Amino acid sequence: MKLKLLITLLSFVLVLNAQNQANYDESKIPDYTLPDPLVLLSGQKVKTSEIWEQERRPEILSLFEEQVYGKIPGELDITSYEILEESQDAFNGKAIRKQVKLTFEKQDKKLDVNLLVCLPKNVKKAPLFLAYNFGGNQTVVDDKEVLVSEVWLQKQANAKDENKLEPEQSRGKGKSRWPVEKIIDAGYGLATMYYEEIDPDKNDFSDGIHPFFYTENQTRPADNEWGAISAWAWGLTKAMDYLEKDEAVDKSKIIVMGHSRLGKTALWAGAQDQRFAMVISNNSGCGGASLSRRRIGESISEMNKNFPHWCCKNFDSYNNNEDALPVDQHLLIALIAPRPIYIASAEEDQWADPKGEFLSALNATPVYHLYGKKGLETDIFPDVNQPIQHTIGYHVRTGKHDVTEYDWEQFIKFADLNLK
Repeated sequence: MKLKLLITLLSFVLVLNAQNQANYDESKIPDYTLPDPLVLLSGQKVKTSEIWEQERRPEILSLFEEQVYGKIPGELDITSYEILEESQDAFNGKAIRKQVKLTFEKQDKKLDVNLLVCLPKNVKKAPLFLAYNFGGNQTVVDDKEVLVSEVWLQKQANAKDENKLEPEQSRGKGKSRWPVEKIIDAGYGLATMYYEEIDPDKNDFSDGIHPFFYTENQTRPADNEWGAISAWAWGLTKAMDYLEKDEAVDKSKIIVMGHSRLGKTALWAGAQDQRFAMVISNNSGCGGASLSRRRIGESISEMNKNFPHWCCKNFDSYNNNEDALPVDQHLLIALIAPRPIYIASAEEDQWADPKGEFLSALNATPVYHLYGKKGLETDIFPDVNQPIQHTIGYHVRTGKHDVTEYDWEQFIKFADLNLK
């Protein structure tokens, strides 16, 4: 256990050092050329949405699978689900609260994931935000009825004494990121689950969902198979499978949202699963919404060094070799088309490269035009707290790497604009 704590501390120090040493100077960005979203690998130009959907989109998706996030090596449906708790009088009587256990089984393996669902009582079929949380469902709201994550409890049992939290101390600890009543008042639901219940966030593939797909004597994914981001994205699609069955949810208006590494995850989930009606990426940076070729803030090499389990092993080939990458993140944004997508940055979060996130949205815009949709429609980087909201939305707000009430206000406005 001491060795694990030492490794965790060392990883934290390495990330801080990397952030301090990273390039943040626009004048030091090397010349680069982005892959054209509207040119097939054969060189043929994409002039219609039909050619995009039948030819260009599949080849881009395949490149991201093989070279960045990794392929899912098999299929596994939810074995069963169970309503663990339900209340018709949550959040000052405004909402229905449901806690659902999703169970996955394969041979001798079993995995339970708890989904917390909050729905407005005054909406017959509610549109809904689906998002992972970082600390267990009990951290999202200050509500003693919300069940404490067993995976979180196990992490606490292994934590250093001074870092341990009692379950009741964790309640509502992350609620500043989750203005649930504001979401409910706006007529939306929220479904959330703890991301480490799907796959623990560590460079160890011996637990979580990965072993369910191993062949005999396999101990980690093959070089082109899924890392943690792809596993977490898979978990979001499984939550979608359940939500489609919930008669109180409008399955045609489910919005997948994520922050930071989970913003990367939301983008990849939305790119693969076109059932998601809208995608939101908050401060997702490298491997998320920002352009890798800019080499500002977090780079591919730094991400792969500090978090080698996030992407597939093939992605290591592009450490300090971004120009060889056959895709860049504007193509990930383009895979969402023609569905609405919102990208949010923070002024002080230069590690995530706000301008690079903006430029990804800008360079995905031509694909939206194929469908007669508006993209960003400007190449001028906006002032802080001045959102752009078309079918592609973007803002850079004041403040640091976080999810704030301001962010959620823009997400709700964007959803109203595009889904209501």
